[in-house]
Amino acid sequence: MDLGLKGKRALVIGASRGLGASIAATLAAEGATVVAAARNLDAITGWIAELPAERRGRVVAAKLDLADLASVEALAETLIAEGGVDILIGNSGGPPPGEAREAKRADWLLHFEAMAANLFHLAQRLLPGMAERRWGRIVTIVSSGVEQPIPRLALSNGIRAAVVGWSKTLSAEVAGLGVTVNVVLPGRIHTERVDQLDDAAAVRTGATRDAIAKASMASIPAGRYGLPQEFADVVTFLASERASYVTGAKIRIDGGLIRGI
Repeated sequence: MDLGLKGKRALVIGASRGLGASIAATLAAEGATVVAAARNLDAITGWIAELPAERRGRVVAAKLDLADLASVEALAETLIAEGGVDILIGNSGGPPPGEAREAKRADWLLHFEAMAANLFHLAQRLLPGMAERRWGRIVTIVSSGVEQPIPRLALSNGIRAAVVGWSKTLSAEVAGLGVTVNVVLPGRIHTERVDQLDDAAAVRTGATRDAIAKASMASIPAGRYGLPQEFADVVTFLASERASYVTGAKIRIDGGLIRGI
């Protein structure tokens, strides 16, 4: 199936590793030109160098720190001067684990800026170009915690739920302009973030990380953690021409982890 991505330009945030890197590489494989943005440029150039030769020229690394508004503004200005982007993949790092009763006001403000407010601002800057071309895709990665709150991830559960509300509202505003807006909910996709959470649980409980991971997998109907490529394939479809009638949606990619309908 031709996804209609040849000639499209995408910005993928958080593309130094994990889900972001997989999405960026998959978009490039489908013919899109990709701006892979993150704080760690060396990590991005590292995985670009491992791509097949014909794809390397489709990916460029860009510096971006979502916690720094000046960095967000600088990238937005550069992209707009270059003609903008057709696709925005929003992907922010997760905050540290902790209970809701422990989180301080300063914690909420700090992480909301990086995970939500600056992401909203970047989308606002890039939307006019999409609207003018009558074609755009905004796909934001949240978490299964927005539907089934994850214990000890209070900051993530709360802030990412706000991102879902923003996305749904925006989707109705821009649907008539040819721009779709969706969120994707990863379950336990095997990235460094999942390993970090398993490590934290191991320290807290005194169990080994392998034991924690095994118990976690047992709670997933698929019986395993997902692969970053499996996640990237769904996101790439949502970013494509073929998904032109999918907007305002929450798409689960979780192996059946969320039990509610």
